[in-house]
Amino acid sequence: MGNPRHLLKHTDPAETDDLPDIVDLVMEMGDPTPHDQRDGEEGIPSPPLLVRAKEQERLPGHLDRLADRARDYVEAASSANTRRAYASDWKHFCAWCRRQSFEPLPPDPEIVGLYITAQASARGADKKSVSTIERRLSSLTWNYVQRGQPLDRKDRHIATVLAGIRNKHASPPRQKEAVLRDDLVAMLETLDRGTLRGLRDRAMLLLGFAGGLRRSEIVGLDVGRDQTEDGSGWIEFFPDKGVLVNLRGKTGWREVEVGRGSSDTTCPVVALQTWLKLARIAHGPLFRRVTGQGKAVGADRLNAQEVARLVKRTALTAGVRGDLSEGEREKKFSGHSLRAGLASSAEVDERYVQKQLGHASAAMTRKYQRRRDRFRVNLTKASGL
Repeated sequence: MGNPRHLLKHTDPAETDDLPDIVDLVMEMGDPTPHDQRDGEEGIPSPPLLVRAKEQERLPGHLDRLADRARDYVEAASSANTRRAYASDWKHFCAWCRRQSFEPLPPDPEIVGLYITAQASARGADKKSVSTIERRLSSLTWNYVQRGQPLDRKDRHIATVLAGIRNKHASPPRQKEAVLRDDLVAMLETLDRGTLRGLRDRAMLLLGFAGGLRRSEIVGLDVGRDQTEDGSGWIEFFPDKGVLVNLRGKTGWREVEVGRGSSDTTCPVVALQTWLKLARIAHGPLFRRVTGQGKAVGADRLNAQEVARLVKRTALTAGVRGDLSEGEREKKFSGHSLRAGLASSAEVDERYVQKQLGHASAAMTRKYQRRRDRFRVNLTKASGL
């Protein structure tokens, strides 16, 4: 690849402009580490924060409020998980650059090409999968764009190396097991209907399955519109019809219709109404922690990881995919199993499933239909064999 051109160096803050770039002020959002602990950590350069700019009196006082508002808008542009991933990947890249005596700025395709090569050719736990390498490359691209210095991913030092990594190290996708209708019914039977926790978990499983929702979408729901700052959607009940789930996704708002079931025991609408009534929830987060030995409902919203744990726990207890070993079954189920379950179970026109899941293409929806269409058409017999 030749010799990378940028050696590690530091920039004196006094040499920068009087008015800092507003994007620089928010680049490290989502990183809870105190700044005095981050500075100098492995020599990683970091953009100035709003508080640091104020301490240096670099930002005029009358712009403080606008800067704070800009910070809020930058936060809204991506999820907290995405921002944490971007920050973590950038930190990892900068640490690697320091160890190699490279300078991460400005972007150099040769250095980035060497970086992804190191990720793919490492040994043991340091060796990263193709998907992880691609994610880190996307993170670097985003970070460079935010700094006004775009990275050319089409440069041969990146594109050719990445193509080779894909050809040599790519493995078939490992999809989570789809929870089908009968699986879900068996999982519901493992829950105690006489406890608040059991009623809550029942409502989460049924709503997640019938709505084809992601785990973050399930726990991000509020009872009504504009009730919390951290909510990402809310529900509306329609008598005798169902519940309308309003969701804020990556591409904007969308509506998901969850109709009433054919039986009250498996109806997501009935499960939701029962949970809200007995938990006495009329405002705020829809799904919350149950405390006090299962007798009290807290005010805090559940974490998305709780959905994954619920699906895994009930699937294992119900004996779903009992043909596999316990270790294999542990890896098969997650929150995504509910979403894939709806796509695989609903015997309707594909476009309706696509709309429910919020997919931009039918091709993406088909990836979720784990077992529905397998061997439905037998071309061997159709050919006369």
